[in-house]
Amino acid sequence: MRQEVDVRLTATMVEILHRGRRIAAHVRSSVRGRFTTDPTHRPKAHQRHLEWTPSRVITWGTSLGPAIGQLVQQLLDSFPHPEQGYRACLGIFSLGKRYGPARLEAACARALAVGAPRYRSVKSILVAGLDRLPAETPAPLVLPLAHAHVRGPAYYATALTGAAPC
Repeated sequence: MRQEVDVRLTATMVEILHRGRRIAAHVRSSVRGRFTTDPTHRPKAHQRHLEWTPSRVITWGTSLGPAIGQLVQQLLDSFPHPEQGYRACLGIFSLGKRYGPARLEAACARALAVGAPRYRSVKSILVAGLDRLPAETPAPLVLPLAHAHVRGPAYYATALTGAAPC
C-alpha cells in the first residue's frame, strides 16, 4: 500500500517521516550516484536474495548449460548492480522448467548469437520455436570491384572543379 512520506535532509542525515513521525533515519552518503540501502528496509522478497552473489547465480546458470551460464553472466554484467538482474535470471531459469533444459540452452545460444542476452529475447525465441531451427550463418557479402555504383576518381575530380561529370 502506497503512502505519502516526507523526507528531511541535512548535511549529514536523511530522515523519512510519515504523518510527522520519524520512521527511518540514515547517515547521508557523500558518494554521488551510489545506492546506500539499509537491508532491513528492502522488500521481503529482496531480503531473501541478499545471501546470493553474482557468482552463485552464474554457477547455477552454468549448471543448466554453458550458454545459459554465459547469458546470465552477460545479463548481470549489464546492470550497474548485478543484484538488479537476479529477477530476470530467475525468469530465465523458470523458462527451463516450462520448455526444458535443452530448448533453454538452444534459446540462450541464439540470444547470445544475435547480441540480445535478455529474458524477453530468450522467451520470444522459445515461444516462436526459433530454438528448434538451425542457426543461420550469413553468407559473406562479396561485391565485384567494378559495378554500376562505383563512380571512380574522375567523378570526384570533376565534382571538385565544378565541371560536368563524364
